[in-house]
Amino acid sequence: MLIVLYIIIIGMEPSIPPLQPIGPEPKTGPKTTVATFLVLTIIFSGIFWYLIAETPVLKENAGRLMVYTIGAMWGPAFAAVATRLVWQRNLKGFGISVKKPLWLAAGILIPVAAGLVMFGTAWISGVAPFNTANAALVFSITFLPAFLYAIAFNCFAAAGEEFGWRGFLVPELARCMGFTTLALLSAAIWTLWHFPLIFFSTYHGTGPIWYSVAVFVPSVIGAGVILAWLRLASGTVWVAVLFHGFWNYFIQHFYPDLTVTTEAGQMMLGEFGWFVAAFYVVLAVVFWHFRDRLPKLPAEEV
Repeated sequence: MLIVLYIIIIGMEPSIPPLQPIGPEPKTGPKTTVATFLVLTIIFSGIFWYLIAETPVLKENAGRLMVYTIGAMWGPAFAAVATRLVWQRNLKGFGISVKKPLWLAAGILIPVAAGLVMFGTAWISGVAPFNTANAALVFSITFLPAFLYAIAFNCFAAAGEEFGWRGFLVPELARCMGFTTLALLSAAIWTLWHFPLIFFSTYHGTGPIWYSVAVFVPSVIGAGVILAWLRLASGTVWVAVLFHGFWNYFIQHFYPDLTVTTEAGQMMLGEFGWFVAAFYVVLAVVFWHFRDRLPKLPAEEV
């Protein structure tokens, strides 16, 4: 894991500054655009939050709940597109070009390696043993089509969030504040966006809600700082899409399938486990330490 970080942070120079002029200099200030984006995000995602909360968690409703969940995840993207069109009259500025493909590898390797450290620790320590029975199926050639489909699906779902949070919100905040403030603020907004799903649906851990919130908040704040750094350093939103999509699949499905379920393991592993909270906070501090390697932000030039 440390080798991966060394290659990304030390061995790679930031791409061209991601905050290039979007056509003519934007006439609308970032406070207005961000406020518009947040209101629209609540509206678009809120429709699906309501549908999720009102739909009983039954086997026959699984398909509908999945559609509603994807709809909620795409709320930030729809809000970002609408905001660009209202105030900017175009869709420039999301960071859809890729100048250095190696950044995409970073978006894949970091969450996969982070998950391996987390679950590997549980396997080795015996907190949640390695599931040898499932391993034969997971690592078989017949599993490959399902694996590729799952990766594509999770990246598609994650793109809805990332085009909003890192495609729009991070660059807009960077117009008026430095990295530390924008990273923490964007991460906090991202964290709060999950709360309706945590409190009014089944998106939480197996323990009490308070425990899920207690470990979820620092883990998402940490991940938000890391993603903000990667977005600004790479100049592309796709690194965040890959990071988010691979993280969701490997943490929610791939590694859990290779792990024997135990009570201690459920408290330690996954999105609502204590390990990821501690791990991502430490990792976020590492990325924050290298904030001087980011392109100069407009707010830092005044």
